[in-house]
Amino acid sequence: MTQRRLGRSELSFEPLVFGGNVFGWTIEEADAFRVLDAFVDEGFTAIDTSNSYGKGKSETILGNWLKARGNRDKVLVFTKVGSEMLVPEDKGLSAAYIARAVDESLKRLQTDHIDLYQSHWPDPNTPQAETLEAFDRLVKAGKVRTIGSSNHTAEMHEEAERISAEKGLARYESEQPEYNLYARERFEGPLQQFCVAHEIGVIPYFSLAAGFLTGKYRSEADFGKSPRGARMGRYLDARGLAILAAMDKVAAETGASLAEIALAWLNAQPGVTAPIASATSVEQLQSLARGARLTLSAEQVQALTDAGKQAEAV
Repeated sequence: MTQRRLGRSELSFEPLVFGGNVFGWTIEEADAFRVLDAFVDEGFTAIDTSNSYGKGKSETILGNWLKARGNRDKVLVFTKVGSEMLVPEDKGLSAAYIARAVDESLKRLQTDHIDLYQSHWPDPNTPQAETLEAFDRLVKAGKVRTIGSSNHTAEMHEEAERISAEKGLARYESEQPEYNLYARERFEGPLQQFCVAHEIGVIPYFSLAAGFLTGKYRSEADFGKSPRGARMGRYLDARGLAILAAMDKVAAETGASLAEIALAWLNAQPGVTAPIASATSVEQLQSLARGARLTLSAEQVQALTDAGKQAEAV
């Protein structure tokens, strides 16, 4: 597989990032180890988590796996800061909180550095200059190699880029937006254009729309198939059904599963470095790997792109 460079950073990795949000939620440690083993066996290296996933459980499980396998130098660890932890005070992007939270993440991850440290959500109570200065200190201290953001707008990135340039600080090399075949409005447009123009890597989350784009949720009767089923109602409309129909057609042409097609479509979009996707079994992981290696034709990509837009216009 061809690796893709994240923004202007020194990080390069394959077109799939494992989503560690499932650790300690829908998958416990023993099964997490098996899935992570399969992930690296397939030739992938980048794993994304957050201090808030499972209130630290996700980072702890990942750290235990890194220690057990002794492979820290062979994988890239991405984590985030900003979402609320155990108490309401433990959140945000203030310099004081970042300084404390990064050490707590490093301890759980059982490592001395984080490859990509990301602001999880914008913090309206903290100036971006304060946050970027705090991140820059972490980079200079060797605790963090690269910084990124998540759920930020084009305007926020424009301000951050200006601050980093003016003050000589580390810049956001990545953005992690919600983006998939169904949910496109937050990324497409000004944010995508800014990321492409300024070489900011994009690692979308909810790549499979919480499982909707796997095709297993086609009616309300399917909602009980997993803990994520309760989220499916928002996707089961004319646009969602049109997208599934287009994906079914591409599946018939390629022999690929719908999940694989969803990942391949994302990897074909301008600015996308690699989608984030999670698995709770080795079989699911192997399907994600096939999706990362799948190349769709230009016509197939366009048909998928058009499906949701045409439904909206009706």
